Amino acid sequence: MRSLPELINEQDPGWTLVSKWIAEAKNPVQILPKTASRADSALLAAQVTMRSPLGAIIYETGGVLIDNGWLRILGSGSPSLNRDIMGWNTGKNDGFLLVADDAVGGFFAINAGAFGSESIGKVFYLSPDNLEWEPTDKSYSDFLIFCFSGNLEKFYLDARWKDWAKDVRQLSGMQGIACYPYLFTKEGGDIDKVTRKTVPIAELWTFQNQMRQQLNIH
Repeated sequence: MRSLPELINEQDPGWTLVSKWIAEAKNPVQILPKTASRADSALLAAQVTMRSPLGAIIYETGGVLIDNGWLRILGSGSPSLNRDIMGWNTGKNDGFLLVADDAVGGFFAINAGAFGSESIGKVFYLSPDNLEWEPTDKSYSDFLIFCFSGNLEKFYLDARWKDWAKDVRQLSGMQGIACYPYLFTKEGGDIDKVTRKTVPIAELWTFQNQMRQQLNIH
């Protein structure tokens, strides 16, 4: 275990780089304010230095909301995104680290071995439309740049309904939108025709993993 002073690097902070990416962002980006005590404990639990973009996000933000809150990048937690990255990962899987999620229950994770040794450190996406962990071929830094400036409309082409922005703005960072028929079924293929309901994001995570087991998806 490295101490907090060892993890806090003021001379070469990753936040300088992340701030540049945010300043150049093409998508709406909202930095949630941090609470000093939560930032300290979250960085200490994560055991990553502030020199890295991941450490910078954890220590300098309570989280980051992208595109009206459609995407939620986890930091040290804040009232509107009330979960810190390590607390959220507790009890889930030692083979990856969940770092972000979206409004319809898509989850982004850094591979720590669960998805093979050749892609260690790369970000994978648990897609609600097929329940499979899909490679993005992006590092965490690349993932942040994609969130800030990537073509989210294209990435989420079939996952956004007509008034999605209005609905998503009403969500807290602890909530997501459950769709029925499920998006991974043939009947759920048209997002504008499904029934949508606000539920805890933890419920979407549990449901999707239960369905992966039932459908024998690896």
